[in-house]
Amino acid sequence: MKKYVIYLVKMLVFLLIMFEFMRIVFIVNYWHLVTVDSVPFTEILKGLIKALPLDIATACFIMPIPAIVMFICTCFNKNISYRWMRWYFYVIIALYVLCVMGEMGIYGEWGTKLSAKALAYLENPSEVINTASTQQTVMLLSLWACFTLLFSWLYVRWIEPSNEVYVRESDHVVSFVSVFVLSFGLMFLGMRGGFGEIPISTSSGYFSKYKIVNIATVNPAYNLIENITNARKVQDNAHFNYMDFATAEKITKETHQVECDSTVSILKTERPNVLIILLESWSADLIESLGGDPSITPNFHSFEKDGLLFTNFYASANRSQQAIASIVGGLPGLPVTTITNHQEKYYAIPSIVKSLDSIGYYSSFYFGGELNYGNILSYLRYNEFDRIVEGKDVSEHFHKGKLGIQDTDMLPWATKDINSQPEPFFTTIFTLSTHSPYDYPKIFDELEWPQLEKVFVNSAKYTDIALKLFMDRAKQQPWYDNTLFLFMADHSHPSYKNHPLESFEYHKIPLLIYGEPLKDSLRGTTYDKICGNTDIPATILAQLGVKHDEFFWSKNVFNTCYRPFAFFELYSGLGWKTEEGEFVTSSEHNIVKNTFPEDKSDSLVQQGKAYMQYHFDLFNQY
Repeated sequence: MKKYVIYLVKMLVFLLIMFEFMRIVFIVNYWHLVTVDSVPFTEILKGLIKALPLDIATACFIMPIPAIVMFICTCFNKNISYRWMRWYFYVIIALYVLCVMGEMGIYGEWGTKLSAKALAYLENPSEVINTASTQQTVMLLSLWACFTLLFSWLYVRWIEPSNEVYVRESDHVVSFVSVFVLSFGLMFLGMRGGFGEIPISTSSGYFSKYKIVNIATVNPAYNLIENITNARKVQDNAHFNYMDFATAEKITKETHQVECDSTVSILKTERPNVLIILLESWSADLIESLGGDPSITPNFHSFEKDGLLFTNFYASANRSQQAIASIVGGLPGLPVTTITNHQEKYYAIPSIVKSLDSIGYYSSFYFGGELNYGNILSYLRYNEFDRIVEGKDVSEHFHKGKLGIQDTDMLPWATKDINSQPEPFFTTIFTLSTHSPYDYPKIFDELEWPQLEKVFVNSAKYTDIALKLFMDRAKQQPWYDNTLFLFMADHSHPSYKNHPLESFEYHKIPLLIYGEPLKDSLRGTTYDKICGNTDIPATILAQLGVKHDEFFWSKNVFNTCYRPFAFFELYSGLGWKTEEGEFVTSSEHNIVKNTFPEDKSDSLVQQGKAYMQYHFDLFNQY
């Protein structure tokens, strides 16, 4: 039993050493990029440490097969040889080293990690060989052979168990079984990255502002399997063959065409700070002026008298990572998958952060929890936010819920931290407490009347209190007078009104523009045209006088020739809304709702389907 445990520990250490060694090989190969980017050596060392959780997870996926087989054999055969197990590790070692070599080969050309998209090129191996230099091909193949042989020899020499690993007379069978169960429990814990609410993902490796460090930190095998899984999910579940690609492209581009580009300014200042309060899961039903009960968010309602409230504003999807991609990149929600799960496609999405950086804006993102969820952190890192703050980065000893620092602590704290930022800034503060498990502090008299979603409704009441604390503190800060606030939800949530997911009522969310830079004539007014969260980048950039042509999917809602429409994705369906009515189709392509006039129905339905198909087909081409 003792030797069984020792073997598992040695196996884990061996795999971690191999992962780190090959990581160093990758860094050495691209040392010229490290030098060009002036990457501090301490940042590289930090990457080797930050890589451990994902490396452990990868190792824990490799270890169960030998652990199970060895357990069975040791229980029933005292003299079995374990030499056959070396072939399992020969394959693992060869494949892992090949993965690293493949990543070394494509990074210089593509600037990305090895992905399912890259593997697709192996269908034409001659093309791959022809596009790579002979010197590079020979070098990578030679390194693959050398390192495969090296680690195979090390495994046989130091790790492979002898045939003495069996249950001895002195070993208690129950104890041995207990050790086996405990070992598997620890392996499972390693696979998911610990006891945290959110399992580990490749986002855990994206910690640095230096791209090469992030690329090296993320375990290439884990990344590749995650990427293939996401790609397979897309292929297996997407059915959007409404028309040919050219037709979908033509209709969609016509839908986006406007007769003029004349922006109505809503600002009194030229370069205001822009601060987005991203409200987790807030549906329009939480807001009195949008049809909600007045007892839920009275503080938000009080802000409206000095702000511009959007009354026909919709989320294009149902996940936070999709919303963040809409706000940063103007990308509509994708069915089946999300852009954040496809690091190899990040390059194709424009970035409001980079656009604002070109005119001197500092960018930051605050969240009281962990941004590993949905690979949000890797997406934010790629978009080069100057400062990203998670709950673990806050030194104050706030009481934490299961997901992180609660809103009444995190939001007021952020107002002071923002003081360290240069102006103008583009900052997003993402709330947390309206997400399950809703373990917010009970600091108010809870509402008892909701028959449905009572806990969610009360969590919104709590966050509304946090908004009041936030604004009271913000008004005391030196940056307040030059800051434009956007209070908006990331997506909606089932509410006490029980709207079906397949409806625009469900996807309706709040947006309130507020602050001293807002023109006095717009305070206490509403914007009633149909629009959505994908329109945020183009609208903000237009107000600041910055070109936004690259944000194809995003519309400037203050353009005098703006064409109102909104879209949302269902898992394999869509919703399409214009001034003429709305259309929703379910996953089986059955019409759930169609309120378009009969004489315009066919063309408007075709418009929505073309939008969905072109969006998805274009995504697959990135």
